[in-house]
Amino acid sequence: QVQLVESGGGLVQAGGSLRLSCAASGRTFSSVNMGWFRQAPGKEREFVAAVSRNAVITSYTDSVKGRFTISRDNAKNTAYLQMNSLKPEDTAVYYCAAATRGGRMSVVSEYNYWGPGTQVTVSS
Repeated sequence: QVQLVESGGGLVQAGGSLRLSCAASGRTFSSVNMGWFRQAPGKEREFVAAVSRNAVITSYTDSVKGRFTISRDNAKNTAYLQMNSLKPEDTAVYYCAAATRGGRMSVVSEYNYWGPGTQVTVSS
């Protein structure tokens, strides 16, 4: 079992920054891949970024490359998503997720634990 809780969401103007955190408990944090996903109203949940167990491999969806950075601190059982140059189209509920098995890190179904989500709203 892995329990996840996101924090750091909020309202920000376009061009601003936010840092999301995902605190994990339960299973050894360093044994899971971590991902960030988002879901806007009326849309499907989509992949944003992921980091492998040992933080060697990171992956991003094209729309956030160069603006978002995913990281993790296995000593603190926490994953992060630094979001810079935010745009109104980044507005969504952001979810962190943990995958206990290997697989494609961009695929929703590969993740078996999810946090409740945190709202990010970017105003124009």
